[in-house]
Formats: sequence, structure tokens, C-alpha cells
Amino acid sequence: MVIKNLMRGLGALCLALVPLLPPPAAQTAQAAQAAPAAEVTTLADAVGLLKVTEEDRAGYTRASFRHWTAGEDATDGCDTRSEVLLAEAVVAPTVGTGCELTGGRWTSYFDGQEVTDAGSLDVAHTVALGEAWDSGASAWTAGRREAYANDQGADVSLVAVTSRTNRRKSDHDPADWMPPSPEVQCRYTGEWVSTKLRWQLTADDRELEALKVYAEGPCEDTVVRYAPAS
Repeated sequence: MVIKNLMRGLGALCLALVPLLPPPAAQTAQAAQAAPAAEVTTLADAVGLLKVTEEDRAGYTRASFRHWTAGEDATDGCDTRSEVLLAEAVVAPTVGTGCELTGGRWTSYFDGQEVTDAGSLDVAHTVALGEAWDSGASAWTAGRREAYANDQGADVSLVAVTSRTNRRKSDHDPADWMPPSPEVQCRYTGEWVSTKLRWQLTADDRELEALKVYAEGPCEDTVVRYAPAS
């Protein structure tokens, strides 16, 4: 009798646990929604994955890329720009009404400048919006361009840098502009290629040759990590 009661108890426990496990269909759906695994490769191999085409600026306006949106946390009162500034702060700022940021400290890696005023920083797109348009985004839906312009799914997509240096960068690719600090040029090259691969953007001939110079020279040890954007 004791054994039978014990078996009944175990059976009841098993039945109670079964609903806690999602059905196979739900498990499949969850797996499909999971973020794709990041690809890891050398800079040279990553450059080799870029598709080469001619660029076309026809029809481009910044308004084609809606930004800044409510950010990853739509309840925190901060837009994408402010959330990136908060994430990249070396010393966290105070967050006031309307997500006004005061105090804090940042390092603009493009030029090595220390910044204590959030207002003097730009949140730059590693691959600028104009360059993205030239490289394939002109064919995207408005929703995908919005996702690109506010991409917080990869740390390399958006970066807080001094406004002055970002203005000089403008929408140039590495054939025409590199960070003035030589020690961060390999990082920048890797992040540029990572962003292009993440969003399946193309490169033109001059850009590709410039990337190869770094990939086969001073940046041959640089590792590129990227996960395709959904």
C-alpha cells in the first residue's frame, strides 16, 4: 500500500510538471525568436565576405531613417540617443526630468577626448546613414531603416563621440576618413566591417581596397564579431 501511494504521488507530481514545459510547437517558436549566434572571424576574412557594388546616393535624405525612437526601454523616458549615452558613460550621469543628463563622463574613442558635457557628444552611426543608403538601405522598407538608425542590438552600431570629430567623419567610408587616433583605427575598421555584415550592406571598390590595406597590414590580428540583424 505504501508503495502504491508513493507511485500515485510521483505520478501526480509528473502530471503537475508537464504543463510547465512548453509544447514542441512553442519550443520551436521560441527557438526561431532567439537571437542568431554571432559570427567570429578575422578582419581579412570578414572583408572578403563583403559584396562589392557601385554606390548610388540618389533619393537620400536623413528623414528616410527615423531616429531617435523610444529606445530599448520604452518606459524609461529616454530615447535611443540618451540610452546609448547612458550605456557608454565612464562615470554615470544624473538622469533628470525628460531624461536630461547632467554630470557624467565619456571617452570619445575616435579622438581620445574626455567629455563631461553630454551636449557636446554625438551618437554616431558607425556606418553613417548616407553611406548605408548608398550601400543597400535605399531598397529597404521604412521600418528596416528605422531599425538600423536605432540599432542597440550590437554595441558597435552606435557610438558616443565628440561632435567635432563626428562632423569630420560625416558620411565618409574608410577610403576617405579614419579616426585621427592611430591606436583605434583597427577597432574602427573592425566595427565598420561588422556593421556592414550585420546589415548585409555592400562596399564599393575604393572602400574595399582601403579595408584590405588595414586587414592585411596593421590590423591583421583584429577579430570581427557580428550577428545578422533580424
